[in-house]
Amino acid sequence: MSGMNLDGLNESQREAVLYLDGPCLVLAGAGSGKTRVITQKIAYLINTCGYDARGIVALTFTNKAAKEMAERIKSLVDRKLMKGLIISTFHSLGVRFLREEAAHAGLKEQFSILDSNDSLGIVQEMLATTDKGRLRMVQQKISLWKNDLIMPDEAERIAETPDEIDAAHVYRSYNATLKAYQAVDFDDLVRIPAQLMMNNAEVRERWQKRVKYLLVDEYQDTNVCQYEWVKQLTGFRNMFTAVGDDDQAIYAWRGATIENLAKLTKDYKNLKLIKLEQNYRSVETVLNAANQVISKNPNLFGKKLWSNLGRGEPIQVISMDNEIAEAESVGMRISASRFERNAQWKDYAVLYRGNHQARIIEQTFRQLRIPYTISGGQSFFDKAEVRDILAYLRLIANEDDDPAFIRAVTTPRRGVGQATLTALGEFAAEKKLSLYEAVFEEELAERIAQRQLEPLRVFAKFIQTIQWRASKGKADPSQAIHPASAEELLDDILKYINYERYLYETQEERAAETRWQNVLELVGWLKRKASEDGLNLMQLVQHVALITMLERSEDDEEPDAVKLSTIHASKGLEYPYVHMIGVEEGFLPHRGKDDEYGDASKDGEALEVRIQEERRLMYVGITRAQFHLTLTWCKKRRRAREDVICEPSRFIGEMGLESGRQQLQDPYQGMSPKERLVRLKEMLQKKPGEPA
Repeated sequence: MSGMNLDGLNESQREAVLYLDGPCLVLAGAGSGKTRVITQKIAYLINTCGYDARGIVALTFTNKAAKEMAERIKSLVDRKLMKGLIISTFHSLGVRFLREEAAHAGLKEQFSILDSNDSLGIVQEMLATTDKGRLRMVQQKISLWKNDLIMPDEAERIAETPDEIDAAHVYRSYNATLKAYQAVDFDDLVRIPAQLMMNNAEVRERWQKRVKYLLVDEYQDTNVCQYEWVKQLTGFRNMFTAVGDDDQAIYAWRGATIENLAKLTKDYKNLKLIKLEQNYRSVETVLNAANQVISKNPNLFGKKLWSNLGRGEPIQVISMDNEIAEAESVGMRISASRFERNAQWKDYAVLYRGNHQARIIEQTFRQLRIPYTISGGQSFFDKAEVRDILAYLRLIANEDDDPAFIRAVTTPRRGVGQATLTALGEFAAEKKLSLYEAVFEEELAERIAQRQLEPLRVFAKFIQTIQWRASKGKADPSQAIHPASAEELLDDILKYINYERYLYETQEERAAETRWQNVLELVGWLKRKASEDGLNLMQLVQHVALITMLERSEDDEEPDAVKLSTIHASKGLEYPYVHMIGVEEGFLPHRGKDDEYGDASKDGEALEVRIQEERRLMYVGITRAQFHLTLTWCKKRRRAREDVICEPSRFIGEMGLESGRQQLQDPYQGMSPKERLVRLKEMLQKKPGEPA
């Protein structure tokens, strides 16, 4: 497949693909074909410039984006030439890096990756409180400090509010606890590699020699730590392409900083700037509205999206009496539109600012029999039964993982109660051992009665046997030829736990059945992963820990259903017909919690920064629509048992819509739900094209 076919690219895209004279920033507007530029550039490096794929790294933020890139490259580059090419999320590269550099990072290769539930548990133990809000605040503060490369000493120095001082004290012992568990949290997967490369010349040189060309997607979403790591990885060569859009920077609350785009121009004097302004997604009415809104923000580089897809239908803005009317009207409009346009359910999306807004839409859609899927609901990996099974796997992969030990040894209960665990914990702390190691100590018999000790030791021996088989071979040493496969071990673990029986003993029959199906789905998925990617049990466990935190990247076919999603979660996606609901002051722009943007109410500058971020969010919402966009807002909303009067969002006024033509009243205003349904049925019985 040598030789490059750049025919399909526009002039700016082609320039971005071919530019190799130094660092390059591609400002890619919404729908301007950025994935295409990245994949074509990788193909160009390998096919035409003779780069070895092993020296090329492309970094993204989600498994989904990485997967899509890898798929596209398969059609551009010969399979044999792709060997060693890394297309991954920052965090997956972090795992790979830490496995290799474990010794330098003070970790063993089988370190555990704790998810946010585990780390919240550790914070809870230290704060000795059940106040969920306070716990999350401390957890988030520690996360933001890690993302800003701020260590406990500095955190204690800069902490000002009582909450921050609390968090700084917890931070130090939290880090020490992770070290004792031989575990890292999600933020450490990027923080430790960045700091290791900054402080360790041997590691730095090894990785800088290895990475010959780096590509980074969604650059506006990087935080201080990711920026620093990119800088370290590109090192003396400075051969990289960063692709981003300052107008779609909507993750400030997560530590992402839009300044990273501006910083590139300062840190790399010879930075080449290329703008992609042709949009291949949306009609002109949609783009004009998006351009108008975003032009009210101070602009870093200035760019204006344009499209060849024609003018398109006018955007509709509809005022509703309340959220019930809003939900019903949106449902009825989607049903009618699908019928009139001969479209599919999956051509429609309903977007909102906060997850709680979905509830009433869900109820209404169920009544109207509209199929829907919801993004950002409870993740498969958050389900108790899935976490139970994963606790066993985590412990087998890393016996120092105390949270996994506690969960596994008590599920199902084996006669190991809280008192036994407390005694074991105290003994392990004195001896500076993990809970698992402590079980094997002779002196433990002086602290714990034989009756309680027996089940602990039986459990620990089982874990030991599986570990031995995973690394050495069959249970019978005379047959130890090669380690048992992950598939074989998974079956044996499931048999030992006897989890199905435990479920039916502790749950109602229907719940037990659902949960057992989830366990079987998990195990089936793990086996597929192990065989497809050639992973042993230990590697599989780290891989799963990462998936649970990034999002479940399954190969599921998109079902034919309306997509309900927060605007944040819709970034990067597109739908022919989009309904944005709750476009009101207080919702969008969001009133803002103190912990999300600092105390904006007291500080005019902070308020302005927050409004700019919300305006970018509005821009992201608008630019999801390909052909048609409808915005709705409510005159009244129910809040805490009383009706609150609402105002349309200031962003509606900023869209520059032709007044009169696009501002509509709810056509079903004043009707009871029953009457609305009658109207809907009448509408659905009309032939397409007949007046409604």
